[in-house]
Amino acid sequence: MKKATVKGFCGVFPNPRAVPAMILLTAIICVPTCIVGVVYTKAGDRITLLSATITEFDNSKPTLGQSGEWQTVRMRVTAYCPCQKCCGEYSDGQTACSYKIRRGDAFVAADKKYCFGTEMLVAGYNNGEPVKVLDRGGAIHGDRLDVFFGSHKEALKWGVKYLDVKVRSGPQTQ
Repeated sequence: MKKATVKGFCGVFPNPRAVPAMILLTAIICVPTCIVGVVYTKAGDRITLLSATITEFDNSKPTLGQSGEWQTVRMRVTAYCPCQKCCGEYSDGQTACSYKIRRGDAFVAADKKYCFGTEMLVAGYNNGEPVKVLDRGGAIHGDRLDVFFGSHKEALKWGVKYLDVKVRSGPQTQ
């Protein structure tokens, strides 16, 4: 068996001369930043962090995950079942959040912008009762949604629909 050799400093820098340059660059950036922070602190001034400013701006506008109220989002809604055709290698009976699928379950697969546990109302699905986001999908990006059915026949029957889906996020969201 052939041994692999790594050249460079800790396998990170291919050129050993780059290490002193990186240390110097770090010192040039960090030292003045620390000095400015100390001067402002000794003078009694407050330093407003950029992240704090952004947080304040974001909090002034209600978003999904904060309001707890229903918001309507136009979505392309398709369907799937736990079979090999629909789920491929992930047809193991568990969703992306490790939920074990049981007979009669109703839930949806949604984009990562919707946290697991987010409730949704999908017209024509689950007798008008809210369902939770419990899964993800390789083709589920943006305003796409996959509703879950127990059989492939039911999933095919659903087809592709463009619907106004009501989305609620808030305390119940994980």
